[in-house]
Amino acid sequence: MSRIELMEEKIKEILKNSARQLFPKIKISEFQVEHPEKKEFGDYSTNLAFLIAKELKKKPSEIANQIAKSVEKEKIFEKVEVKDPGFINFFLSFDFLFEELKKILKEKENYGKSKIGKGKIVVIDYSSPNIAKPFGIGHLRSTIIGQALYNIYKFLGYKVIGDNHLGDWGTQFGKLIFAIKNWGEKKVEDYSIEELEELYVKFHKEAEKNPQLEEEGRKWFKKLEEGDREARRIWKALVKISLKEFERIYKLLGVKFDFALGESFYEPMTKDVIEELKEKKIAKESKGALIIEFPKNEFPPVIIQKSDGTTTYFTRDLATIKYRLKRWNPDLIIYEVGADQKLHFQQLFKTVEILGWAKKTKFVHVAHGLYRTKTGKFSTRRGETVHLEDVLKEAIERAKEIIERSETSRGLTEREKERVSKIVGIGAVKYNDLSQHPSKDIIFDWEKVLNLKGNSAPYLQYTFVRCQSVLRKAKRFQIENFKLKIEKLKKEEIDILREIYKFPEVVQEAAEKFSPNLICNFVFDLAKSYNLFYDLYPILKSEDEKIKNFRLILTKSVAQIIKNSLYLLGISVPQRM
Repeated sequence: MSRIELMEEKIKEILKNSARQLFPKIKISEFQVEHPEKKEFGDYSTNLAFLIAKELKKKPSEIANQIAKSVEKEKIFEKVEVKDPGFINFFLSFDFLFEELKKILKEKENYGKSKIGKGKIVVIDYSSPNIAKPFGIGHLRSTIIGQALYNIYKFLGYKVIGDNHLGDWGTQFGKLIFAIKNWGEKKVEDYSIEELEELYVKFHKEAEKNPQLEEEGRKWFKKLEEGDREARRIWKALVKISLKEFERIYKLLGVKFDFALGESFYEPMTKDVIEELKEKKIAKESKGALIIEFPKNEFPPVIIQKSDGTTTYFTRDLATIKYRLKRWNPDLIIYEVGADQKLHFQQLFKTVEILGWAKKTKFVHVAHGLYRTKTGKFSTRRGETVHLEDVLKEAIERAKEIIERSETSRGLTEREKERVSKIVGIGAVKYNDLSQHPSKDIIFDWEKVLNLKGNSAPYLQYTFVRCQSVLRKAKRFQIENFKLKIEKLKKEEIDILREIYKFPEVVQEAAEKFSPNLICNFVFDLAKSYNLFYDLYPILKSEDEKIKNFRLILTKSVAQIIKNSLYLLGISVPQRM
């Protein structure tokens, strides 16, 4: 499905053709076709009449009536109406809406897929945890928003490359090596990641009393960059311990990457980048360091090489971009990184522009808000962090309590309950995050993170399970050659029909706006509409066979769209819970 195949684009084409015929001398400027806020105003509405009326110096309602009359016989419309002062509202035909249900059941998990991205390459940089630190709750946002964007772009036909840019290089490793050498009580290989975090916190607490320790940390990082055998030995052990921990968490979250190239991978490439910056007179010396100053002081200067000769993560990020451009030649590079790095990415993208590296590549920083405590930002240095594994384990335990009380879980074995608890608990944590706009800060609150009611993954999963239960009992129903007049339908059934077909355009909008929360909003509204219908009307006990058949088709379609939506969000659905 391409962009032009979406209903809003079809309506735009119909309106453009109508306007050209009715007003051949008027140049049609860009106009809107969108969903009205209130359902009584139809499925789509347009402001086209206002733009033409302004050119012709006529009343918008007069122009609107002319356009409405010229398009009302189009098969896709049930009716077209004009609302003062000149909006044109479109109600989609029942034939179209029912054909869309058939399409959902025919295409199943492929419904909503598109070829819009065919031939285009997208690189998504996400998760990127720091080595030698446990996975904190703060890492969750980049990891799951990035994975959702990966799923969405792939669904739309793009070739997607997911890269976990591990933070495995920098001064923090000099500090940790110093701590291990001076306060360590066992072989570095025997440390757990929690113990390494304790050493890192201890370094910063001691450095507050003795600032000279900061210099000791810098010295050890310089040794690491220069290839000192002892520094490299300890660093390699730290990386190995951390990767083992990360893989365990990623497996629990159901997150995968195509590449996991850390900062250290790009460190040997930084020399060439620095040379190019010097040759092009972009870098200049300042107090023994190398810096970049931006034209018209658009941004503060940035250091690319410290006075002691060590590199910065800005330099390594430049090397990363150069590598990605050469290896993949992408159309788009998305950085799913916290909003506190906004200035860094503005400086980075501007430097790439000055260097003239990217001719066709677009760079986007999806700046997610941060998980915060009630007093401020989480800080590993101060020892204030909530470990993600603790959150996930508690979510699974809470989900298990709900499943034990659920009527639909009867007959599940203990092993099945464990599996479903995992799906529901982890889904709850993910959805709590994904359902909020990426830019929004989230105050960490156990009750909100583990919300298993209302607008939550368990609510959607339960709706899916409810649909599956109905379908299991029904066994069979007819889709082909099925006919039913809209007059026989209830308002709640029509509301579902007028909601469900929007799925493909919601997916494309989520990609365009880098906002998985749009899919959450859509699927929650759909689930609410279905549950209202379910509570009001019989399905299997409906006396009219045609109505029963239609309600089963509706149920199967809703189940499929919930499943497709949650798949894009990286959330599984159980068959029973």
